[in-house]
Amino acid sequence: MATINITPTLRQHEVYQALQSKDEIFYGGAAGGGKSWLICESRLINCYLYPGYRSFIGREELTRLMQSTYLTWMKVCKYHKIPSTDWHLNGQYHYIQFNNGSRIDLLDLKFLPSDPLYERFGSLEFCDGAIDEAGEINFLAYDVLNSRIGRHMVDIVRPTLLCGGNPKKNWTYRLFYKPWKLGTLLPGQAFIQAKYSDNPFISESYGKQLDKLKDGVMRSRLKDGNWEYEDDNNSMTSFEAINSLFSNTIKPSSEKFLIVDAARYGGDLIVFSFWSGLNWYKVVYKTKQGLDKTADDIIEFAKQEKIPYENILIDEDGVGGGLVDDKRLRGVKGFMGNRSPLVNPNPANPDQLKQNFGNLRAQCCYKMSDIINEHKASVSFTDEKAKELLASDIEQYKKKNPDSDKKLYIIDKKEMKKELGRSPDFGDCFMMRMWFILKESADKQDEYQQKPYEPSSDYEDAGQINNNLYPENNNPFINNNESVVQDNYKQAPWNGFDEE
Repeated sequence: MATINITPTLRQHEVYQALQSKDEIFYGGAAGGGKSWLICESRLINCYLYPGYRSFIGREELTRLMQSTYLTWMKVCKYHKIPSTDWHLNGQYHYIQFNNGSRIDLLDLKFLPSDPLYERFGSLEFCDGAIDEAGEINFLAYDVLNSRIGRHMVDIVRPTLLCGGNPKKNWTYRLFYKPWKLGTLLPGQAFIQAKYSDNPFISESYGKQLDKLKDGVMRSRLKDGNWEYEDDNNSMTSFEAINSLFSNTIKPSSEKFLIVDAARYGGDLIVFSFWSGLNWYKVVYKTKQGLDKTADDIIEFAKQEKIPYENILIDEDGVGGGLVDDKRLRGVKGFMGNRSPLVNPNPANPDQLKQNFGNLRAQCCYKMSDIINEHKASVSFTDEKAKELLASDIEQYKKKNPDSDKKLYIIDKKEMKKELGRSPDFGDCFMMRMWFILKESADKQDEYQQKPYEPSSDYEDAGQINNNLYPENNNPFINNNESVVQDNYKQAPWNGFDEE
C-alpha cells in the first residue's frame, strides 16, 4: 500500500476537517485555490484506505474533465509517488480502477434534453462523490447525485458530497455562499472560501495571468474570489429580488390561475403552475407524455383546484396548440410569444397608448421583471428542485440590444437554452402569468376608449335637447334605427384586412 503524506493549505485543511463531520461541502472562490487538487487527493486517499471504495468525480463536460481535472489527478499521483501499476484508466467507460477493487467514475454532468431529470444516474451506487467546477452544472445534477451517495460500504465510509467552484450567482450562491455569509447554513453543510493568496504552491505567473483579465467582473471572481460581483447590465431582474420571491409576503387573493408550459415526448418538461393571485403556490412537472394525457391532467387539476377554464393559459407555441384546440378544454386561453403586444396604457397618461414592445413575449418579460423587482409576487411551493430551476430561468431573461431606440425585445429563447442547457420551462410559466395582468389592463383601456359620450348635468339648461318638444319616434336628433345599424355592423362579413 502506498504511503500518502498530505501537506494541505490552511483552507484545504478546513475542508479535510469538514469531510469528517459534514455531509455537503462547498470549497469555492478564487481560481488557483487548490480546489481540484483537493478533490483528486481526497479520492486517492480513500481508494487506498478503503479497498473496494466507490466514488465519482463529475464535471459539466467529460471532455473538460479529461483535459483538466484528470490532468490534476495525474499530478497528484505523481506528487505522492503512486505506482502507475496500482491503477489504470478505462477510457471506454470512463473510470479509474485500482487493483484493490476501488474505483472512481468520471461523470459527464451535461444536461441532456432526452434526460431532463438525470435519470441516467438513478441506479448508481457510491460511497461518496465530488463535483469539480460545480457552478457550471445544473442543480438537478447535484440533487440527483446527492441521492446516490451513501449506497455503498455505508458502515465504513462517511457519505459526503464535495463541490469545488468559482463564484457564480446561481444555486451555489443560494445554497452555500449566502447562508454561510448570513450564518444560516444547515447543520450538515459547510462552506470554505478559497482565495488565490491561500495557496503557497501556486506559481507567480498564474497570478499575473489573472491580473491581465480585462473583464473586471471576471477578474473579481477568479482572482479575488468575489461572490458579490456586479450583475449583467442586460439583466432584467436583480439577483436579490429573485431570491426574495421565496420569502415575499403579498396580499392574498381568491382568484386562481393555471399556467401550462406544454411539451410532448421530447426532452422539455411539462410544467403546471398554480397561482392564487400573484402567489405561485403549487407546481407539478412531468416528462414524456402525450397531449391526451396532458389534457386529462389539466381537466383534473382544474377540478381539484377549482380553477375556471377562462383562467387557464397554455403555451400555444409548438405542441401546445393541440391542447388549446381540444374540445374538452373549451374556454382555455392560448399564449403565443411572437404575437403583437397587448394594448399597453402609459401609467403617466392613460389616454396615451405606449406600444414599444417587439412582441408579446418581450412585453410579458418586462412586466415580470417589474413585478419581481417591486416584490409584488411570491413563490410558496416547497419543491426545492423547482425553486432552483425557476430562479435559474428568471436570471436568463435579458434585454436584447438595450441601447437601441427601436422596439424592446429580450434575447432569443435559443440563447437561453444554450446558457441553461435546457428550456426555461419554469420561467416561461412565470412570464405567461403576466398575460392575465396585461390583458386586464388592455380590456380596461378598450372600455375607456369605447365609453359613449355623456353630457354633463351642468349643461342641462344650456342647449340640451328636450325630447318633449317632439312627438314620439319623430325626433330628428335621434336615429331610431341605431340598434339595427349596430346589429348589422356586428354581423358584417370579414373584409379581409385583420389588424395584427
